[in-house]
Amino acid sequence: MNPFEMTVLIVLIVTIGRVASGRYGSKRRRLQGLADTPDDGVSAAEATRLRSEVTRLNDRIQVLERLATDPARRLSDEIDALKHDK
Repeated sequence: MNPFEMTVLIVLIVTIGRVASGRYGSKRRRLQGLADTPDDGVSAAEATRLRSEVTRLNDRIQVLERLATDPARRLSDEIDALKHDK
């Protein structure tokens, strides 16, 4: 076997090993209970708090959108604008 074939074979073996580790390593971590901890260092309590905060902010945005697109409010604003133009 020449050096080129040997190098290609080593690279191929390492690549297959990394792909297999990536696919099956997460299952092993899940079975060990380690996959429940986020990789970025955010705790489960912090993640829950952030989810509830996002939900609360989304609710507020919906209320603001409803107020901004309310036809009665737009009509009132148009009437006020006409009053101020005179």
